Amino acid sequence: MRFRLTSDQRALRDGTRELLARRFGPDALREAVDRPGLDRALWRELGAAGLFSLGLPSSAGGLGLGLPEAVVVFEECGRALLPGPLVATFLAAGEVPGASAGEAVVTRPWYGLVPWLEAADAVRGDVTDAAPLASVDPLTPLHATPGGGPAAPPRDEAALLYAAEQLGSAGRTLALAVQHARERHQFGRPVGAFQAVKHLCADMLVRTEVARAAVYAAAVTRDPVETAAAALLAGEAAVQGARDCLQVHGGMGFTWEAEVHLHLKRAWVRAELAGGARAAEEVLAAAL
Repeated sequence: MRFRLTSDQRALRDGTRELLARRFGPDALREAVDRPGLDRALWRELGAAGLFSLGLPSSAGGLGLGLPEAVVVFEECGRALLPGPLVATFLAAGEVPGASAGEAVVTRPWYGLVPWLEAADAVRGDVTDAAPLASVDPLTPLHATPGGGPAAPPRDEAALLYAAEQLGSAGRTLALAVQHARERHQFGRPVGAFQAVKHLCADMLVRTEVARAAVYAAAVTRDPVETAAAALLAGEAAVQGARDCLQVHGGMGFTWEAEVHLHLKRAWVRAELAGGARAAEEVLAAAL
């Protein structure tokens, strides 16, 4: 079985990256951090571009694409640190009026956490008595629901889409680490020439590529066990990759002006929204 992207999938990836670079580049990311809130104009533009409707049939106004294409798109969203309840809105397309077009923002509880509740037009699930929760990620406002769990187990597609976002974040922090290692000089040499930095970057690359293979494969097979493995690998690649990227950058990596710490904080939050490592480990353990 081949998991390499087709020419159409590569075009979809490149088009999504170009759109996000134009509408949510570094300056827009910084502005979003400084002035939190969901950009409704951007949300509608994402809807018009087909981000939320790509899985719907053409008869319903969608693009008629599958989960592999959704994974490619969500990988780019994770790379750009795009804010908003993307997964919940995507899964609600065709069920909640306006969701597919980006006219409605949809959220739901994920393992006791509800992202972007105050910005949502529709909520799928019980959020009675949900209380605001301090979020480590300035771009992901959270509420917590009593009892610490959702009304129903999240679909496998949700876990895989969160894994795709984690994969995109891992790829971005790898690129940031390599760029800094090439440009930053100490003792008359690029810091990337030092063995310790080389090893950090090499480890980041290995984790990212292993996670990519697992995420792409799970998107094709739709197997719950492979999805759980993909979630574990992508979560590790995102969190540990951001940590290693911080090490490459040194102390400046965790300053407010840097992008690196935002990837680490988002990776932590995504992991919890997807149930954390324990949820995936339980699936894998049950299959043994």
